[in-house]
Amino acid sequence: MQEKVLMKGNEAIAEAAILAGCRHYLGYPITPQTEVAAYMAKKMPKIGGTFIQAESEIAAINMVYGVAATGKRAMTSSSSPGIALKCEGISYLAGSDLPALIVNVQRGGPGLGGIQPSQSDYFLATRGPGHGDFHVLVFAPASVQEMADLTVRAFDLAEKYRMPAMLLADGTMGQMMEPVVLPEPCGESAHDKSWAVTGTGCKRRHNIVNSLYLSPAELERLNVERFERYKKIEQDECMWEEFMMDDAEICIVSCGITARVARNAIVEARKQGIKVGMLRPITLWPFPKQALYQAAQKVRRFLCVELNMGQMKEDVELAIRCQKPVDLCFRVGGMIPSPEEVLSYIKKANEGGNL
Repeated sequence: MQEKVLMKGNEAIAEAAILAGCRHYLGYPITPQTEVAAYMAKKMPKIGGTFIQAESEIAAINMVYGVAATGKRAMTSSSSPGIALKCEGISYLAGSDLPALIVNVQRGGPGLGGIQPSQSDYFLATRGPGHGDFHVLVFAPASVQEMADLTVRAFDLAEKYRMPAMLLADGTMGQMMEPVVLPEPCGESAHDKSWAVTGTGCKRRHNIVNSLYLSPAELERLNVERFERYKKIEQDECMWEEFMMDDAEICIVSCGITARVARNAIVEARKQGIKVGMLRPITLWPFPKQALYQAAQKVRRFLCVELNMGQMKEDVELAIRCQKPVDLCFRVGGMIPSPEEVLSYIKKANEGGNL
């Protein structure tokens, strides 16, 4: 069994990406994710990889497009305003059915906002970060261990389904240090890469990587096919964790750093006799709609704990088809609720009051 090592979240992402076979990092520095780029700058030259600090976020994501088209594992990382700049390139990746990893260590917004942690890019990530009809896989780690594990899983599923994946962390998760067991180094990818542009050697037809289709019928066919693939992902790849949900009457829904805060509040609420549990989405797309719908058959109400103005709350309401009340405990601007603050919301929810 591998020993645990103490690592910062951002560095765990970078090391896990290398162990997952990524040899091409293309990015641009921005707080609070710069450690990902700094780590790659040190490590990539030593292992025969490529590190490029591009002239802009826009340049970086288009470089990722070029590498991904060859079938190689490529990644970029940024924080909220930088991800906004990358959205056109992410749409081009999706439109060309190319796998790649985009890491977003969120900060406050809108605009330049602040450098403190946030979860306000939830809509951007889960609704399709760019123009057109598409999704990206979205993973929300709640520990440094998950930062590493989900990085590997993101690469794997991106290749399996030929689509971009986003690791959606927050500034706290990126900066905190915890013991982590790093993944085993991956061998050659088992996924089919016959679509890649690798040179033909005059032995096969040319592959063309493209997202421009001038025939409306052809573009419609491709979009419909892509959404058939998305249906399978929703069926097979959804991830969530349940905590004290067996007899829960109140269900907290939260991810990332707020899920950790909520967990402490739940333990204290249980000591006070309040039957509360948590359903923590690990994939934000696909969202655990079925698990929440089933929870709605047992609990009295839901409480979302978020670092935004209630973005995930809308998905919870849709998932449970508004069968039960959904309350909101939120902080924004880089503020994080304390366990005591979440506990006070739990008590109000238990009493059936308006939050």
